[in-house]
Amino acid sequence: MAVLRNFPYAQFNFVVDLGTGETDGPQAGFQECSPVETSVEVIEYRNGNDRENNVRKLAGLTRAFDVTLRRGIIGSLDLFEWLEQVRNGDQAAVRNVTLRLLSEDRAQVAQTWRLQRARIVKHVTGPFNARSSEVAIEELTLAYERLEIE
Repeated sequence: MAVLRNFPYAQFNFVVDLGTGETDGPQAGFQECSPVETSVEVIEYRNGNDRENNVRKLAGLTRAFDVTLRRGIIGSLDLFEWLEQVRNGDQAAVRNVTLRLLSEDRAQVAQTWRLQRARIVKHVTGPFNARSSEVAIEELTLAYERLEIE
């Protein structure tokens, strides 16, 4: 449930549930989440005998745009195994993924985004650079069908 307040929340406290119920530990710890987007297409329609010379705007199909999550490589194969389930056509590969923004003290959930019927569609590892001192990153891209916010 969203918690209203007079000033905005910081974006650096969030938890991700990849549909497993697990939000603690390194496998659930993501560094970054791309924007969560959805849109409604507009259908323009006009009867030939309309009295006004303008089109009506009707709600069309809703689109949910892919979300990308990034985390440090921790030696876990959970993301790749999920991708394998998708590639093999396993029905269990479709999950409801939950993103929760937390308050600064991490004591309460400020807002929740539910990505309904999500599946992993892309997995990227790297890049690797011998002259860099940055963390090795893996990322996954999720396609989902519907967004719910609470």
